[in-house]
Amino acid sequence: MPLTSPSVGKGIALSLVSLALLGMMPIITNLRPSDVGALSFAFALSAWQVIFALPVFGLELKSGTKGIFGIDLSRRERRRMITVALLTGGLFGLSTYLYVLGVEKAGAVNAAIAIQAYPLFAILWESLFLKRRKSSLELTLTAVLIAALYYLGTGGTFRMSGVSPWFLVSLGVPLLWSIAHVIIKEELGRTPITPIQVTFFRVAISTIFLFVVLAVAVPTGIETGVGAIFQTISAIMGLVYFLELIAWFYAVRHIDVSLASSITTPWPALTMVLAFAFLGDVIEFFQIAALLVVVACIYGLTLAGLRKANFTTTQQREHSSNQA
Repeated sequence: MPLTSPSVGKGIALSLVSLALLGMMPIITNLRPSDVGALSFAFALSAWQVIFALPVFGLELKSGTKGIFGIDLSRRERRRMITVALLTGGLFGLSTYLYVLGVEKAGAVNAAIAIQAYPLFAILWESLFLKRRKSSLELTLTAVLIAALYYLGTGGTFRMSGVSPWFLVSLGVPLLWSIAHVIIKEELGRTPITPIQVTFFRVAISTIFLFVVLAVAVPTGIETGVGAIFQTISAIMGLVYFLELIAWFYAVRHIDVSLASSITTPWPALTMVLAFAFLGDVIEFFQIAALLVVVACIYGLTLAGLRKANFTTTQQREHSSNQA
């Protein structure tokens, strides 16, 4: 149900909440007990997300917002929705596991900055599938962003031999997110499914996916997975992750996605401070330098995208005016 009175102040405040939660998540992940593996923890936090999402999902239905349940779907449409749900749920489940593994192995700070590569993959899919041409400024900023991530991935050496495989694992998180988000965006345009319903089905299917992987990949997978659910840190991470999704969703109902994204962009800086304070991590100069360049490039890409959108809108208005 659309908002009738959006508030810029609320949108900014919620974006700041999202920034804080994003910055905390890698720290919480690495504070888990050493005997809880990455796969078990990913499953456990996903299970807690379902627990926290279920009441919100139920309240929305009780309020009269039917969403996807309020329309009749043909067999073909139903099959397509199930396929999309299973595919994106699996992608998000895998990305959750890579998130936990990458934060553990690459380090909270490196993984946090690597996840900021999301715009790179978004640009890639837009160019390949939507045939959207990029300006010379966007291409230049993209090249600088890639160089900064390469610099970070090599530990500040720029030598290929220094590339950390775990840094590449962390890059898999924004890669999978970008693919899933493109698919979900298309589905949101096709059906009246609500974001809360998308979130609930996303975490529910992700949890089932991770449960199956855990049961198959680990001899004592079910036992360790269930045991991890009863770890307090799993509940905390599940709650924080779920609250971040909700905060982001309501933020973009009040303000543009571009503004909300700009506000949350510096969240790895918070991770850097918290990693030093709570994990005892040593923050290297190359990490600070890479973060500054990455943030500057993302802001530049955001502004370039906004300028292009405004130019396109102006051209369309002028064309419509001439036609009239």
